[in-house]
Amino acid sequence: MKITKNFQYAKNLRFLSMRKLIFLFLIFLMGCSVAGDYDAFAQCLSENDATMYGTEWCSHCKDQKAAFGKSFRLVNYVDCDLQKAECVRQGVKGYPTWIIQGERFSGNQPLYNLASYAGCELE
Repeated sequence: MKITKNFQYAKNLRFLSMRKLIFLFLIFLMGCSVAGDYDAFAQCLSENDATMYGTEWCSHCKDQKAAFGKSFRLVNYVDCDLQKAECVRQGVKGYPTWIIQGERFSGNQPLYNLASYAGCELE
């Protein structure tokens, strides 16, 4: 009788542990969502030859990235600390600098300005 109770206890414990694992896995998946609010807009910028030049330490660059949220991953971005030659070649003198279809825009740009410069819709 004692063996049967221990077996049933172990079986219940495994079932609860499996439910907990599934629950934690689902929470993990929800937190890993990569879709951003401006994905279509960021993709349009990239398709329309828009590139942001900046650095990781630049506070204005951090603000510009934050404006895009998760969607920034879709923006053409050049880190001038890592790709100094490219930034020199493009004539970047301050951060952030946007080059959109050959035109240069210095400083943090409101998203609606970027949309206008690149001919993209801001949704």
